[in-house]
Amino acid sequence: MRAVLRRLAVAAGTLLAASVLVFAATALAPGDAAAARLGGRAGPEQIAALRHSLGLDQPAWIRYGHWLWHAVQGDLGTSYASGRPVAQLIAERAGNSLLLGAVAAALLVPLAVGLGLWAGLRAGRAADRVVSTATLALVSLPEFVVGTLLVLLLAVGLGWLPAVSLPSAGHSVAAEPRVLVLPVLTLLSVSLAQNVRLVRAGVLAATDSEAARTARLGGIPEHRVVLRWVLPAAVVPAVPVLARYLAYLLGGTLVAETLFGYPGLAAALVNATAARDVPVVQGVALIVAGVTVTLNLLADLLAAALNPAARSLS
Repeated sequence: MRAVLRRLAVAAGTLLAASVLVFAATALAPGDAAAARLGGRAGPEQIAALRHSLGLDQPAWIRYGHWLWHAVQGDLGTSYASGRPVAQLIAERAGNSLLLGAVAAALLVPLAVGLGLWAGLRAGRAADRVVSTATLALVSLPEFVVGTLLVLLLAVGLGWLPAVSLPSAGHSVAAEPRVLVLPVLTLLSVSLAQNVRLVRAGVLAATDSEAARTARLGGIPEHRVVLRWVLPAAVVPAVPVLARYLAYLLGGTLVAETLFGYPGLAAALVNATAARDVPVVQGVALIVAGVTVTLNLLADLLAAALNPAARSLS
């Protein structure tokens, strides 16, 4: 319990540090929300008046303190660009991002563990060489390259899927699952390949471990050896890495959402950054950081549960 409380304190400090860094980056960027909102249509007096109404003429530390005080009470502020509550804007987009990330995450974990275990138990055979070659090729390609190739093949060439992941007017993303296919495949390209290779390496090490050899000498069937000793030993090192990828899938799908025009949090973050809409940027960053910190904490707890010899959360 002390270890969990210590990690929760670290998580809170991490969120605070992330909010400070994001606010500092937006404050140091040239221009502000008033200039971006009015553009070249207004004179200095109008820009100054809008800056005053938005509170942008106050010192940065006062603006950050005001935002933080309301954020800890659950109020993420109001968008400079639209005047709508930031929490409402995030809620509209978070569902789409969560759906996209959840589908990718639901495929990532079983595929990474299954393919890694399958290849590791067949080391040196044809199946292992095929998996290793395919994963190495995917690791070598950035996501935007994979996404572009998928569009050329499945959307332009074969016409099976839409090239842009925008649902029809009046329909939700969940009502048109076809728009999820290309973004999900793009998200899985690198994350799946790296985790398969990691699990495979863990399986190779665990297969020749002393515990596995002792179990075999004791007459325990091979399938029980794999399930009882090899699989847990192979998965434990992969859990923190999988957690980082799950955090990315659930909160940081910037490349896929931008490439396919998917209406998620990443697209909202890009638009808010261009408009210098600091409350929206801060709110989205806080959500993404919170998801990342939470999943890393859960990964540490799961790793400790799978490995009784390492119960401490350092």
